[in-house]
Amino acid sequence: MIPRVLLVLSFFPSVQVTDKILVKQSPWLISDNHGVATLACNYIYDKTPTEFRASLQKGTNSALEVCFVYVNGTHKPLLSSAEDFNCSVNFNNKTVKFQLQNMSVNQTDIYFCKIEFMYPPPYLSNEKTNGTIIYVKEKEVCSAQETSEFPRPFWAVTAALCILAFYSLLMTVAFLNCWVKSKKNRILHSDYMNMTPRRPGPTKKHYQPYAPTRDYAAYRS
Repeated sequence: MIPRVLLVLSFFPSVQVTDKILVKQSPWLISDNHGVATLACNYIYDKTPTEFRASLQKGTNSALEVCFVYVNGTHKPLLSSAEDFNCSVNFNNKTVKFQLQNMSVNQTDIYFCKIEFMYPPPYLSNEKTNGTIIYVKEKEVCSAQETSEFPRPFWAVTAALCILAFYSLLMTVAFLNCWVKSKKNRILHSDYMNMTPRRPGPTKKHYQPYAPTRDYAAYRS
């Protein structure tokens, strides 16, 4: 009889150890500054409690309870959140969703879901999960002033380019003017030369062979 009692008593602790709430949550989330981060806590348990408490805790040591919801079948759910957080909670049979609004960069941290079953007994709570890292990144805001105004180096380079372009334009106009004048002078000079009469063709000059004149009087004497 005694061995049977001991056997039964030794069986109960093993049942209590295996009777746990399993909670799963995303390993990481990304949110913009002043944005919204929604963390879903999915839990697995065979029974449905009539009274439970779900909370979201911040930090590696779960030092800060960001928000929690207390659900009792006969009363309205009770919701509370920390001072620096704007939190709302939605839940169904197997999921509790914590929606953190207006997030800031300094709220980047690791967050843990905690599910507690109050009634019916016994009291149960999930073991600590691996948590969810919520990364809040700076949102790039381009204001109208930033888009319309450029830094000083930009204007300096722009002014230098405009001056070079204007100088190049002046040089081009001056070169074209000189080229046009030079062309006109060549045309006028060519017309003047063309006004000189030209012979219709080459002429050949016939030269008489030179012969000295003989003095016939010298022979007569």
